[in-house]
Amino acid sequence: MTRDLDPKRLIELGRAVLETEAAAITALTQRLGEEFVTACRHLLHCEGRIVVTGMGKSGHIGAKIAATLASTGSPAFFVHPGEASHGDLGMITAKDVVLALSNSGETDELLTILPIIKRLGIPLITLTGSPDSRLARAAEANIDVNVAREACPLGLAPTASTTAALAMGDALAVALLEARGFTEEDFARSHPAGSLGRRLLLRIEELMHSGAALPKVGASATLSEALLEMSRKGLGMTTVVDDDDKLLGLFTDGDLRRLLDHGEVAVRQLRIGEVMQRHITTIEGGLLAAEALRIMDEKRINALPVVDASGTLIGALNMHDLLRAGVV
Repeated sequence: MTRDLDPKRLIELGRAVLETEAAAITALTQRLGEEFVTACRHLLHCEGRIVVTGMGKSGHIGAKIAATLASTGSPAFFVHPGEASHGDLGMITAKDVVLALSNSGETDELLTILPIIKRLGIPLITLTGSPDSRLARAAEANIDVNVAREACPLGLAPTASTTAALAMGDALAVALLEARGFTEEDFARSHPAGSLGRRLLLRIEELMHSGAALPKVGASATLSEALLEMSRKGLGMTTVVDDDDKLLGLFTDGDLRRLLDHGEVAVRQLRIGEVMQRHITTIEGGLLAAEALRIMDEKRINALPVVDASGTLIGALNMHDLLRAGVV
């Protein structure tokens, strides 16, 4: 029978779970020692892949650890131990390292494949809650992830124990990341669809407006012609070029407002060459979009003409382009 929900009691239970799991993770810090170092050495020197395995809830945690390792520079994948006995052991090679998770250290499915791992002569690293278990004793390095108690009030559901194993997996991944000299650029290459990937991999040439979409007029164009070009291209600016497309200047919405602030302007008579900005900031197309963002922030501008190495205009982009691309 479902009990009535007591908000105060629910909060107490939630807080108790978080405190129990936090205590379990804190206790791990005192256990980091030679076993952790040995595990890191084997994983770092692995010439193949790190094969992570575990059954039940440990398997779910193992799959996440494998994903974290892979995304931080340590090639890894997860193998289900039950499937391993039915053909998936063929995925493990003599150049790999096995990282096995089992709170008891006595998981039947893992013990079944243990002789095969040993026959291959590959290192076995284990995360167990029982250093005296068969799995732990067979390992080159066993990291003790034992917890005082589960957060489950019945003491049955894997809660604090899985949290501890997950945290230890993160500790291994980050230690390896540092040892490999893994950089932001490396991370971006494995996360091209993420915001960091876009910021570190996307180049200006991929975002800029070029060809017919590039706003540009000659220096002899009237101000009204320049305004029409700005309206058609929708970048809030137009570039001013000579006959060889060398950049001469820039005129923006802000320039127009400042011009109008000085009184009535004979728009039809003015030439753009008389009112354009002559000292302008440009950027080369081969640079990262993140560099365009840095320049815009530093100069407090919203648009940039893009030039090649000879100073020829090849494109333009504004802050909205960077926003749409997720660079900002």
